Amino acid sequence: MKRILDIGVNDLRLFTKSRSAYIWFFIVPLVFVYFMGFANRGPGDPYNRRPPVVIDNQDTNFLGRLFLDELSAQNMWLLSPTNRESAARVIAIPSNFTGNVLRQKQARVQFLRHDSSEEADAAIIEIRLVRALIAMNGHILAAATGTNSGETLTEANLRGAMAKPAAVELHAWFAGRKPVPSGFNFSLPGNLVMYLVMNLLIFGGATLAAERRNGVIRRLMVHPITRLELVMGKICGLMLAGIVQIIFFLAVGRFVFHVNLGANLPGVTLTLLVLAWVAGSLGVLIGSLITSEDRVAGICILSSLLMAALGGCWWPLEIGPPMLKTIALCLPTGWAMQALHQLISFGSGFGAVLLPLAVLAAFGAAANFLAARCFRS
Repeated sequence: MKRILDIGVNDLRLFTKSRSAYIWFFIVPLVFVYFMGFANRGPGDPYNRRPPVVIDNQDTNFLGRLFLDELSAQNMWLLSPTNRESAARVIAIPSNFTGNVLRQKQARVQFLRHDSSEEADAAIIEIRLVRALIAMNGHILAAATGTNSGETLTEANLRGAMAKPAAVELHAWFAGRKPVPSGFNFSLPGNLVMYLVMNLLIFGGATLAAERRNGVIRRLMVHPITRLELVMGKICGLMLAGIVQIIFFLAVGRFVFHVNLGANLPGVTLTLLVLAWVAGSLGVLIGSLITSEDRVAGICILSSLLMAALGGCWWPLEIGPPMLKTIALCLPTGWAMQALHQLISFGSGFGAVLLPLAVLAAFGAAANFLAARCFRS
């Protein structure tokens, strides 16, 4: 065990002297986490969808403005009329809205269909519109009963009624289907998995090919060390480098991007450690099979990008076709992303990731065995 650790620590020491390693282990992944987090964040909380809606407010009086405030309070994503094409529905407030209410006549709000929108989005908007109408009627009733003078409803007393704390609160959320991972909750695990696999494959394979070409492996074999210890030492060094990257990005995700790690941090850490073992073993395996450093780098980059794309690191598998989900289950990246989304986005406990961890461990054991069998000095 001591020999394995000595080889691993020495490889980590050599890794820290490489400037390019810092760029690819920390700077480049951090940039991708930041930009992909904003690109995939979508409107609002993924647990509570906010389909876009256009408000066509033709009422210039105060009730039209206050009704807009109430729609915003109901978690509506309001677009300007210039963005009508991207809206799921259109809500039209007539020009006589305030006048009809003040004359105690019925005031109608139109709910207009958009041909390209989905029925599910329309249902969400309709529910929130009904809630806004009920709340608005409640505020008008509270403003009317709050005074005994019988004076006409004004903007001031209606705003006063709307500002009062609600006597009864209703907390509503969507149940059933799990939300699609988005924002930094998606970009952090996706990019960490992709670059962890890519870096450990490249550095493991290219370093082993270079050390074989330079005669370092042959000199090591002169010492009282077995081939298995040498292979495990190389994998240990790659895992130590992966641990540095994991700690850095978990800290950045928690304190900078506010990713929901919470009580599931031990499960997230264990998943990434097992993935680092798998990636390090595959890197040593590729370096054992291929002698040219350039070919090793090309194969590692191509294979890691393919595993990232097909494993759900670039887009959530929840929005992909069933075939893509099946392909992801054949790759370690797919199982790693499944475990991380269970822990980060879906809030599941450790029991939900036992199967992904077992499959990842099987990948690691198989890669370890093949690396030891195929290793050449």
